[in-house]
Amino acid sequence: MNDYLIPANAKRSTLILGWFNPMDLIIFGTGVLFTLIMLITIGGTIDWDVMILIVLPALISTTLVLPIPYYHNVIQLIINIFSFFLNQRNYKWKGWSILEDGEE
Repeated sequence: MNDYLIPANAKRSTLILGWFNPMDLIIFGTGVLFTLIMLITIGGTIDWDVMILIVLPALISTTLVLPIPYYHNVIQLIINIFSFFLNQRNYKWKGWSILEDGEE
């Protein structure tokens, strides 16, 4: 019979903690590290508008690596959207035509 069943979580075993690949962790770590460096550098009492700007790199990097259904994460969704709209699509005709047999 030779029917093979691939488990639904086969891809997850190749990911770190079942959700992230190394590039995701690099992006997330860079955003958090940059935020921590800015917090340590500026320090003291900070206004809300400055605090939002300081925390923004961590929020953006977290949003980019956030897992979403049907895609690995938000970065993969953005890449797929850009490739869909920017790459040329070439559709091959596979239908029928009235002149298909060389009749005119």
